[in-house]
Amino acid sequence: MLLGLDLGTSSVKALLMAEGGAILGEGSASYAVRAPRPGWAESTPQDWWAAVLEATGAAVGRRGVEVTALGLSGQMHGIVLVDELGLPLRPAVIWADARSGAELAAYRRLDEDRGRRLANPPAVGMAGPTLLWLRDQEPDAYTSARWALQPKDWLRMRMTGGAATEPSDASATLLYDLLADDWSYAVVEELGLRTELLAPLVPSACVAGRLEGEAAGELGLRKGLPVAAGAADTAAAMLGAGLVRPGPVQLTVGTGGQVVTLKEGPEPDPHGRIHLYRAAVPGLWYSMAAIQNAGLALEWVRKVMGVSWKDVYEEAFAVSPGSGGVTFLPYLSGERTPRFDPAARGAWAGLGLDHTRGHLLRAALEGVAFALRDALEALEDLGNIAPELRLAGGGTGGRSGEPWRQLLADVLGRPLWPLPDEIASVASARGAAFLAGLASGVYPTAEDTLPLTPEPEDPIRPGEAAYEAAYERYKELYPRLYG
Repeated sequence: MLLGLDLGTSSVKALLMAEGGAILGEGSASYAVRAPRPGWAESTPQDWWAAVLEATGAAVGRRGVEVTALGLSGQMHGIVLVDELGLPLRPAVIWADARSGAELAAYRRLDEDRGRRLANPPAVGMAGPTLLWLRDQEPDAYTSARWALQPKDWLRMRMTGGAATEPSDASATLLYDLLADDWSYAVVEELGLRTELLAPLVPSACVAGRLEGEAAGELGLRKGLPVAAGAADTAAAMLGAGLVRPGPVQLTVGTGGQVVTLKEGPEPDPHGRIHLYRAAVPGLWYSMAAIQNAGLALEWVRKVMGVSWKDVYEEAFAVSPGSGGVTFLPYLSGERTPRFDPAARGAWAGLGLDHTRGHLLRAALEGVAFALRDALEALEDLGNIAPELRLAGGGTGGRSGEPWRQLLADVLGRPLWPLPDEIASVASARGAAFLAGLASGVYPTAEDTLPLTPEPEDPIRPGEAAYEAAYERYKELYPRLYG
């Protein structure tokens, strides 16, 4: 049996998987994301560990002795400053944090060739800008730190006692040379950061350590269990969903939203709209158009409106496409592709006395769909043509969210091939389990995991175009508010 753990933004998922791909057990547990100041987003690593214990216990039960390897995936971009023993020196700063806007100027001053080799547009919430902020604003914690770890890498150190990272997470830090496929120590030094904070690199599908006795006892697993280096959640989800070779384009809707496709080599976006990272599959990269506000924005709307998801679907889809002229910008935490504007904020526009709560709810769903279309169009501008999309992630509502899935297909204007619900919602944890199997020799290559992934379900085909005018309103609203 293989165990995959996915450390998400607000919850951890544990997946116990047979070597043949069958899911034998699942568990999840949540934790808080705190905002001690406006624009900040932090989590307490000790809360992560408590949630991992709970989720693992639910997934594994009394079968811990049968687990042969463990793999990890986790939220990207965060920073956990720790001492030599791996003890956190402050709360983790996570990807949704926007405090490092002023620090982006340091990236604009970088040597042109060094900056180009980072192959990614600078953005708040990423490890490099966050480290600059910590260096300048919290020098005691910064200078006391032995390591600056990514979230899932802290979790592995908590289990194994050793510090390490791997390329899929490291390549998303803005401290990594994508063309050389290694840390960019030249950029780190030019920024005035400490090179010794960067953990050693281990391939995603290799053993990065062994489970120590104390952690093994708490988890109910065997001491000495091999722990794979793992991967960033998006890279792990691609592997878990069966993307192991270039070609398909996948849309994942969760807290954020990503449109991704595998590449045989590093191909940076010369216009700076698209991310380029290392894949979990050895020897591959992936291009990603990312929005920050998908489920994040919709959950905020649901809570503010005081409705259930059942109410959202019922009221929103009683309103005609276009929401009666109401437009929603979902930029509650700034936005990435294609805007890369941390100062952007959300808005409803076009409101009149005739509008109801249903109009606001429908506009919110349409606004997220429009943001995804905007991102997809940027990805396709680089030649990544997507006549159809695979659909993954837990943010499409499963069977209860069929109207929402249909809206996405209609707005994007192409068929969506949903992954089976039992796979789509745990793709990252499943990818982590596959990495455990690769690291321990269960699977000789990533290609050997492909037959273990079910084929997508019947496609959701787009209906008649009914959103073009609403989409144009959406695209015009941002420059009118922030241009």
